[in-house]
Order: sequence, then C-alpha cells, then structure tokens
Amino acid sequence: MVFIGIDLGGTNIKGVLVNELGEVLKQHYIPTKDDPDGLWRGNVLSMVRYFQNYWQQPIAAVGLSAPGLPDVSNQCISFLPNRLPGLENFVWADYLGLPTSVVNDAHAALMAETSFGAAKNYQHVVLLTLGTGVGGGILIHGKLYQGLSQMAGHLGHITVNATDDECSIAGLPGSLEYAIGNYSIERRSRGRFTSTWELVEAYRAGDVFATYLWLNSVRSLAVALCSIVNALSPECIVLARGITLADDALFEPLRQFMDIYEWRPGGKSTPLVQAHFGDMAGAIGAAGFALQRNV
Repeated sequence: MVFIGIDLGGTNIKGVLVNELGEVLKQHYIPTKDDPDGLWRGNVLSMVRYFQNYWQQPIAAVGLSAPGLPDVSNQCISFLPNRLPGLENFVWADYLGLPTSVVNDAHAALMAETSFGAAKNYQHVVLLTLGTGVGGGILIHGKLYQGLSQMAGHLGHITVNATDDECSIAGLPGSLEYAIGNYSIERRSRGRFTSTWELVEAYRAGDVFATYLWLNSVRSLAVALCSIVNALSPECIVLARGITLADDALFEPLRQFMDIYEWRPGGKSTPLVQAHFGDMAGAIGAAGFALQRNV
C-alpha cells in the first residue's frame, strides 16, 4: 500500500509518496499561492494528481498536515483564523476523491518520528517543535492524543515563569514559547539579536550576555520538559526543527539542566533525542497518520 502525505504551508505545499515502511518513493514541492478566494486549494489537488500520474496504481489514502485545529473526525481544519482563506471546514476527501485524514502540522511532525523515525519503537512519546514558536504532540499507547477540540500538544503555551508578564497566544504569562521561541528573541535580547541563530553563534563565541540569555532559555526548556515528564512519563522526548540544528550548543546544556531537575525514581532518565526528519517531516507524518487510520 502507498500513501500520499501533504504538508500545507502558507508559502509552499510539500508532498511525498510513501509506502507502509515509510520509504519515500517520490517527493514534490509546489507554491501554495495563498489567495483570499481559496483558489490555492487547486494546488493541493494538483499535488495529488501529480502523484497519481506518477504511480499509476491505486493509492490507499491521503494525509494532509495543516496549521490549525482539525475537527473531531480529522476530516477538515475547523479552526484557523486569519490564514489560508477557504481552509476552515473544507472537507478534503470530497474534493480529492480519496480517503483523506487531516492533522495539525505539529502533530504530523510527531507522527513522522513515531511512525518511521527517531521514536518508531516507542508507545508513549512527547515531541516539541522549536522554531518561530513552540509546538508539540503527544503519543499515548501508540496513538496520537488530540484531546478535546484537538488542542492537545500545544506545549509552547505552558507556563515556565508565572510572574512574567509576557503572554503566549493562549493568554498565559511566562510561556515556554516566549522563553525560547524565535519570535521573541529581539524583545528578550533588548534588540541585540534578530534571530536565535545569531544568539547561539554569540554564545559559542563566549559573549557574556549571549551566554546568560541562551542558557536561561535552555534552562526554561529543561524545566518545561521535566514538568512534562512528571505529568505524562513518556518513554522518549523528541525535539524537532529550528534550533535543534544547534546540536551540542542546545543538547549539552539541556541535558545538564535535566540532570538537575528531572525526577528519576530508580535512576531512570527519559531519553532525549533529536528528530530524524527535517523539511519533509510534516508531509511524511501526514502520510503516517493516514496509514495509521487506514490499515
């Protein structure tokens, strides 16, 4: 069986054709061409037709990764204000002519890693995406946990400093997303850095202020991860995207802070791993989600 996975972004649509083992048989990119009338949806259909013409055999299902909150049956995105007009409540299976499962983009990143990647053999997993903001996903008993209104996994919106006046989208003070997300770096650095990459490079160069700011951010991430461990006790935590590419500049201090704060009964610590998939994670995870729902 083969599946199409599509990652729908505001700029590009990324697609993959994968088999049940997660082997990518073909991949494709096309511009989204977002427009106020929703004509961009035709580009998603063009992506599906591209893979159908390439494969020339039946395709089992489509998985579609998109920003926003899916409906309870994962047939459409039910909530995404002010972006991609025409996406909300649009049922893709009717339009594409194939069984189609719709999943939040951060949840898709989790499905990529648990279906085919760094956390393939685990049943209980937490994933965080560290980029402009902080997203996440939760796997329980081998299944994506979406929760009420499909909101589960918005781990960037947990509080790491309740006395901080800064608020995330969810309205909570002192969010993890503010503490380490790229969107807030100029404010946190008082205008000195315009990206987290600039901050990390200055940290590597031994800059005192950058070292303070970066390690404080990593400490906040460690505290959040330890809190998640206490709440969910996952077998594995996966960190994906963005600043995970800083490698040891992130993971070495993070593990040292985890050594301080993680509760480890019997000496057991929670494995912390870097995601296997990069740019195509959303599309591959969407295919994995479709596979899980259709096999």
